[in-house]
Amino acid sequence: MARSDRADFDDQSIDIFRARNAVGSDQETEIRVPVDRRPQQYAASDYVAIFDKRNLDRECLANSLHSHRIGINIFTFSGLASWQQSKANLGTLRASLVNIGSKSVSDPGLRDEITQLLTTLEPVPVVVLSDNQTLEHVLDVIDLGVHGFIPSSVDIDVCIEAIGLAIAGGQFVPASSILAMRGLLGSYPQKFCSRDAFTVRQAAIAEALRRGKANKMIARELNLCESTVKVHIRNIMKKLGATNRTEVACKFGEIMSDDAYQNSRM
Repeated sequence: MARSDRADFDDQSIDIFRARNAVGSDQETEIRVPVDRRPQQYAASDYVAIFDKRNLDRECLANSLHSHRIGINIFTFSGLASWQQSKANLGTLRASLVNIGSKSVSDPGLRDEITQLLTTLEPVPVVVLSDNQTLEHVLDVIDLGVHGFIPSSVDIDVCIEAIGLAIAGGQFVPASSILAMRGLLGSYPQKFCSRDAFTVRQAAIAEALRRGKANKMIARELNLCESTVKVHIRNIMKKLGATNRTEVACKFGEIMSDDAYQNSRM
């Protein structure tokens, strides 16, 4: 039987041996993954399913997880259909890992596949592994209802921890995405801040910064000590969510523009 004729029967565990029959055809036999140090939370029949249409990628990932002693059986599948054909003989599914590679969930076909997996496997957690780790992509994936997002750039130990966290009921999201989200939230404080948030003195100093004036010049023009100007600038930066003088100038300028626009409409 040609391999293409058995595409749906790809639920082999990561240890496979081949035996030649009398006429020379290949026969594949499944061997359950041996685990040297199985954690107590996993039963002997528990397993993790890896879903990936690419044969080499899914087997390489499974071998990597096994070599790092993930502590649970691993089976690989090209899709949901092949899992459904064999699930009765596999044991208890504890988590599923879907490797989407460089694909984007903006693709309706991929979104449907993940949604179908989530619906069919519920309440088993589904974790997505992806090459794309932009914040927008991560949020789109999480929005589907998955229990974790693993960027392919992480170490295999992080991948194992993410799978364990999903099994325990948690949700893994890469730290880089959280930091990116914090950066975005800190980039638009002007939406929550108007000129009224500043004292008359702070507004004058912010306007001077917008015009590119140095602290010494600002102090002289406003009859202040230079140290007092520095204190005002720190408070202005805090209100604007700015990290330097350039950001203060840009963000205060946008506030001024917004205020001028609103006044023109009154």
